[in-house]
This record gives sequence, structure tokens and C-alpha cells, in this order.
Amino acid sequence: MNVKLSESQKIKLLNSEDVYSIMQKVLLRERKIDRNKEHFWVIGLANNHQILYIELISLGTVNKTLVDPMEVFSIALQKRSVRVILVHNHPSGDLTPSEADKELTDHLYQVGKFLNVPVLDHLIIAEKEYYSFLDGGLLEILSQSKKYVLRYQEEARIRKEAQALGEERGKKKQAREIARTMKRKGYQEEHIAELTGLTKEEIRKLKI
Repeated sequence: MNVKLSESQKIKLLNSEDVYSIMQKVLLRERKIDRNKEHFWVIGLANNHQILYIELISLGTVNKTLVDPMEVFSIALQKRSVRVILVHNHPSGDLTPSEADKELTDHLYQVGKFLNVPVLDHLIIAEKEYYSFLDGGLLEILSQSKKYVLRYQEEARIRKEAQALGEERGKKKQAREIARTMKRKGYQEEHIAELTGLTKEEIRKLKI
């Protein structure tokens, strides 16, 4: 469900305080009975960080809401959003991210990375305060997770690293061959090391 915003509310979001200033008003517009349920919203941003839309993705119970990554990013792609910010409320007022919150953020972060619609932040909000995954350093930690990286992406990364390692080993082998030749011709170790990048210890171990 799209959240209607006035033109004055379609601002550029520069930090988590800007996000909360908008989302606090959105939360308080809800009826009291609905504020006691978890909501999950997605804010879509243009390239200049101006709000394109705010979409209510899910309305759950007092302590849980279900979120489908397809719902989150299909809207972003339809509306040509280049970045998204995730927001959900904790009716209890406790802003501590739950394990489920971390798990969901991890999943959505990786999907956004794959689709080139990055997740910039995830806010947990209450009526008077909020918690930012970005400001709290939790988004950076979750960005290192491999749990939801698509298998072929991980395989591609491994192949790339293996190729780089192979190239490095090839260069090392070539350097040793050059060093052997120079050693046979009587070059000093300092000159061999300078040209090949090998250490003097490595040069001394070379059989000629």
C-alpha cells in the first residue's frame, strides 16, 4: 500500500534523522490499534536521494511481520528507484534489533546488491525514538555475511581469486627463472632482488 506524501514531505534524505522525521509522522498517522502491530515500509529514493515513494509492504502482529523480498524490490524496479531504505516499527518501544530483524536485513541487503538497488539503511522506529542499522554499525557487519550471497556469485568470486592467485604464482615462477639466469651469470644478489622482487633468502635457495 502506497503511503501518500505531501510535496513538502518528498524531501532529500541525507541521514537517519531525516528518515525518522518522515516515518515518525507516518507511524503516528496510524490508528492507535494499528500502531500496536508491526509495520514494514520501504522508502524508494531517486539518484539525488529524494523520496520517490514510501510503500507499506507488510502489516503484522504485535511482534512479527512477514516480508517477501520480491515485494520489496519489484516495487523499487517498477518505480525506478535506485536505492531503498527499510523501516519497521517495534510496538513494544524496545529498539534492539532481534535476530529475525538481522536475518531479514542480511537477506534484503544481498538481494538489493544483486539487483543493483542497494539497501542504504534499516530503521527500527517507535513513537519517540529510533535505531539505525547504518549508524549503529550493524549494516556494515551484515554486509560481510555470505549467507544470502547467490551461489554462482560466490563461485565467480572464488574463480576470480583463484585466477589472480594463479597469475601471481606464474609471475613468481617467471621471477625465479630470471633470477637463476642472472645468478649463473654472476649478478650480485642486490641486483637480482631489485629486478625480480625476490628476497635475498629466496635467491640464495635457488639451484642453478
